[in-house]
Amino acid sequence: MRKILVTSALPYANGPLHLGHIIEAVQTDIWVRLQKMLGHDCLYVCAEDAHGTPIMIRAQSEGVTPEALIERVAAEHARDYAGFLIEHDQFHSTHSDENRELATSMYARLREAGYITRRPVRQAYDEQAGMFLPDRYVKGGCPSCGTPGQYGDSCENCGATYTPADLVNPVSTISGSVPVWRESDHIFFRLGAFEEMLRGWLATDALQPGVRAKLDEWFDAGLKDWDISRDAPYFGFGIPDEPGKYFYVWFDAPIGYLASLRALCERTGRSFDEYMRPDSRAGLYHFIGKDISYFHTLFWPAVLQGSGFRKPTAVYVHGFLTVNGQKMSKSRGTFITARRYLEHLPPEPLRYYFAAKLGPDLDDIDLNLDDLVARVNSDIVGKLVNIASRCAGFVARGGGRLAGTLPQPALYAEFAGARAGIAALYEARDYAAAIREIMLFADRANQYVDQHKPWTLAKDPARAAEVLGIATQGINLFRVLMTWLAPVLPRIAAEAGRFLGVPIDRWDAVASPLLGVPINAFQPLATRLDRKVVEALVAPETPAGVAAASAAPADGSAAPTTAPKPAPKTAAPTAGAAGHPAAATIDIRDFAKLDLRVAKITGAALVEGSDKLLRLELDLGGETRTVFSGIRSAYAPEQLQGRLVLMVANLAPRKMRFGVSEGMVLCASGADDSQGLFLLSPDSGAAPGMKVT
Repeated sequence: MRKILVTSALPYANGPLHLGHIIEAVQTDIWVRLQKMLGHDCLYVCAEDAHGTPIMIRAQSEGVTPEALIERVAAEHARDYAGFLIEHDQFHSTHSDENRELATSMYARLREAGYITRRPVRQAYDEQAGMFLPDRYVKGGCPSCGTPGQYGDSCENCGATYTPADLVNPVSTISGSVPVWRESDHIFFRLGAFEEMLRGWLATDALQPGVRAKLDEWFDAGLKDWDISRDAPYFGFGIPDEPGKYFYVWFDAPIGYLASLRALCERTGRSFDEYMRPDSRAGLYHFIGKDISYFHTLFWPAVLQGSGFRKPTAVYVHGFLTVNGQKMSKSRGTFITARRYLEHLPPEPLRYYFAAKLGPDLDDIDLNLDDLVARVNSDIVGKLVNIASRCAGFVARGGGRLAGTLPQPALYAEFAGARAGIAALYEARDYAAAIREIMLFADRANQYVDQHKPWTLAKDPARAAEVLGIATQGINLFRVLMTWLAPVLPRIAAEAGRFLGVPIDRWDAVASPLLGVPINAFQPLATRLDRKVVEALVAPETPAGVAAASAAPADGSAAPTTAPKPAPKTAAPTAGAAGHPAAATIDIRDFAKLDLRVAKITGAALVEGSDKLLRLELDLGGETRTVFSGIRSAYAPEQLQGRLVLMVANLAPRKMRFGVSEGMVLCASGADDSQGLFLLSPDSGAAPGMKVT
């Protein structure tokens, strides 16, 4: 059993969480959940980053104390993390007694060891505001690449680090005035004293290759002493024996990881030193975004080393999040807060989508909303949950107890035997590869059910045992898949565990199948995403729009987020081919509402009690749909097996007395059926699931 401490970057207590925060928390949470399922002693700690000038200024603007502000924001952050099923073992604050004590003692150790120096600095001063300006309250052009509008500490475009004095045409973000420059004594950490240690540490597997390449550039430029003090007024911890000086937020913020651990240890009786002493054998892993890699891969390990603590085992860096290919922006509607998302959608579709996009490198991740709908509806609903929903009824019909043996134990063994490889992909943070592998197995599970057609065999009472065996096989394959996806879909996994009668909480539990045991009545585990609801995430966030988007009609469809536009003027309908009049003109947005897909007919049967309908089983690329189609007069069931057709995939399911029809196949006809019905088929080469555009 491994002992592991995991952290993710601290959210700043100056505003709401957005989806950029959530992607990192989800990445971390998935990794932690895997470790716990594998039986390791894994702790996940985080905290509010609660210090700095922005906190002070916002509190003043709201007429509250900084303490009241950070307490309120912390509660909001904790609520939203919980909404996305993020499970911290400790969520703390940098404005805590533990952090004050640790920051003070670590600073004292660094000073005693000779790693602290002081010298005057030329600093931006806002004469209108009457205060020295922190780095990020000065903006101007990057001195390295020239990009305008960059903060005074680092460039978001090229990654260069500098001081506000280096900016081109700097201005104060508080008053908009041009700052003047005044001298003030500041306290510095001698980062350059740790160059040899850092080069050795970076040569290990502690960092991704892309991060090491960036750090080489910083080494080439020379490691500079780092300013760890700020002048009053400032909200934070005062530096001992330094009146009017405060610890810079980036000094005490990473120490917040240790403060959170200490609070956890004091609450649970664990040993803090077991995790943090220099010879600790526990793993220490940080998950962060690439914008703060400098602080976590140079400054932080050096501070730990200099103050007598161990260094991180690894720092895992991820890219930025974009929405529909664009940087998150309030003006474009792509700045999506965690709360806004949760007001529209459940958390697990986004957890799954992020997992399907996250790899071990620094690539940016794009949240494409159309892709979100398609992937979730296809993978979670159409593939994963579809297996259980198709098989559960046959188990219930057979008495509600799984069969005592599997008809294909070798197939189950192949599924269960893949668990080590899937775990290794998660461990390496290649979640995208893990999801691809899992979905390939999901396809095979659905193909097994399709090939054995229990719905056909069930018509013969003499084959009831065979049907139960097929359903038992399918349920067990579903259990394996659900176990693999439990770190990503914890709530669905918990519901699946209740359906199966056993919890899905141990990775190796699937080494043996479930046999001869009762299962509970199946309840829907996931529902399809409504494109209209998803689109509301990036709709203009006006009071009326928000109210409309959050109010769903009784039929479950999403309400419009804006008032309907006047109908366009159209020409009078004209007679078309085969006597059909042309319908009223629509625009491209109306057409785009239709999700037309290529489907393969895998089964066709007559419908008892109807002289018009055929029951079609349609394969949409792994997802199976049942459609009742009025084409019996034109086609015999045996003519349709294996044929490719076109279907409307996003038509609301229709409950009929024969069953539920989950779409519509497309046909051509004359003014009436007397001229015949003709199924529409794509050219050769088309594959089930392809979108018609």
